[in-house]
Amino acid sequence: MAGMKPKDLVPSAAVKFFGAGTAACIADLVTFPLDTAKVRLQIQGEAEKGASAKKYRGVFGTIATMVRTEGPRSLYNGLVAGLQRQMSFASVRIGLYDSMKQFYTRGTDSAGIVTRLMAGCTTGAMAVAFAQPTDVVKVRFQAQVRLADGVRRYNGTLDAYKTIARDEGVRGLWKGCMPNITRNAIVNCAELVTYDLIKEVILKYDIMTDNLPCHFTAALSAGFCTTIVASPVDVVKTRYMNSHSGQYNSAINCALNMLRHEGPTAFYKGSMPSFLRLGSWNIVMFVTYEQIKRGMTRATQYWESPF
Repeated sequence: MAGMKPKDLVPSAAVKFFGAGTAACIADLVTFPLDTAKVRLQIQGEAEKGASAKKYRGVFGTIATMVRTEGPRSLYNGLVAGLQRQMSFASVRIGLYDSMKQFYTRGTDSAGIVTRLMAGCTTGAMAVAFAQPTDVVKVRFQAQVRLADGVRRYNGTLDAYKTIARDEGVRGLWKGCMPNITRNAIVNCAELVTYDLIKEVILKYDIMTDNLPCHFTAALSAGFCTTIVASPVDVVKTRYMNSHSGQYNSAINCALNMLRHEGPTAFYKGSMPSFLRLGSWNIVMFVTYEQIKRGMTRATQYWESPF
């Protein structure tokens, strides 16, 4: 990331890899209810006419309805898969971002906007290819509603992996992989490149020092930009990954169905919880990530030369 000077301690690739996964897990623990609310709002409207098509209204209305009808624990449906996803997913897409920038610039520190975009797209696509099954299970858990007789679609995280593989084949665990690659290439570019550039400008013009207020400002800006750019792809990804076998022929078919039956505004369903979640997630993640990098780098240096 931007902001490192020659005299600063430079974190190793391993520190960035582990730090990104850990910071993302902490951010998920804090913001998971907002993510669950976002998923419920995004899939709302899929139900056939006659069903409760407008069960959820707004972010906090959705959270209140879920707590009232399903209990507080429903807000954390899919948390285990979510943490598995972040530990594998964020480690690659965020932790390897700087390494990928150096790869494209052949080891030099002068990375332009195109190089940063290429690095963001690459690590975003790599992360999806590696961690897609965890994302499918997370979305399925967040979308499932406890029925009146207490029946659930899946009984646990491992049961979800096994059930999807048995009923839909191993390919079912990679369902929605292409829209997710598209989404995460966009998200990674909007999120990491925006954070990187804003932080660089703040430090270049001495607006703030390389500390918490700087990280907070850059992270919040990155969350806003990401929400605007990635919302339509995110909604299609969520709908497609949560769909039953045969419901949609492809992600494009899913998008066309949404446009035909619900109109263009459907692509921004759940945009407010998306921003609340992405904004708060970015703040927690980037602030924690920067502190973990510094702490682990100093600990490594002390361990290597304690005197």
